[in-house]
Amino acid sequence: MGIASFDFSDETVIVTGGSAGIGRAIALGFGEAGATVVNADVREDPKMEGEDTPTHERIEEMGSTGEYVETDVAEVDALETLIEAAREFGGVDVMVNNAAVQHSERFLDVGQEDLDTLLHTNVRGYFFGTQLAARDMIDRGDSGSIVNTASISSEVAQHDQVQYDATKGAIKMVTKGTALELATHDIRVNAIAPGQIATEFTEGWSEEAQDAAGDEEGEFIKPIPLGRAGHPEDNAGAALFLASDAASYITGDMVFVDGGWTAI
Repeated sequence: MGIASFDFSDETVIVTGGSAGIGRAIALGFGEAGATVVNADVREDPKMEGEDTPTHERIEEMGSTGEYVETDVAEVDALETLIEAAREFGGVDVMVNNAAVQHSERFLDVGQEDLDTLLHTNVRGYFFGTQLAARDMIDRGDSGSIVNTASISSEVAQHDQVQYDATKGAIKMVTKGTALELATHDIRVNAIAPGQIATEFTEGWSEEAQDAAGDEEGEFIKPIPLGRAGHPEDNAGAALFLASDAASYITGDMVFVDGGWTAI
């Protein structure tokens, strides 16, 4: 089976939440494709066990240009600073809104502070990340691409996840709505929708949610047709494809990277 090859040389790509997990895999994928990659995260160091090289340094080792900008996407001022940093490399060509937080808790126990944190990061961060990147593209008279990290939770409710599902459903509509409004500027907006990705099991899911999703042996009650949980790298190819010219007639769409889970 052939492997797709993308060329993002001379393009500047912002990836929010690029220090770990799906964001790191996407950032490294763009780095391998020759892009200048700006990792926008609240922390520089990777979170994964056994990884100690920051994302931007790994990209530099590949021979591409990498940059780290400390960014809390819940703060609009921080996003504005991020866009200014990207202008030092010519401006934003691709914006990947990926930074998000997850909180698993029974609906009746969710507090206001927990919900506000999810909404500010997962919705406001994506909304204004898209807006500011689009303004930069329009000001420069360039077309561009925006890729959001949605989720299977954008379509399917999951146990103990009402508050998280609500934010991922909002990301779906931010994607579709901005795709409609920005089409006249030749700016495409799409989303990837990861399924059961290994990092989410180990770091994001509560024990109660995992118990609800699996049987006594830890197998999923609803099987994954491809027979395994996903890995962060499984999402990188989809993100690069949606940002590339190969997807030039695709906008307002969401690509599910879930091993067929939502097909059942």
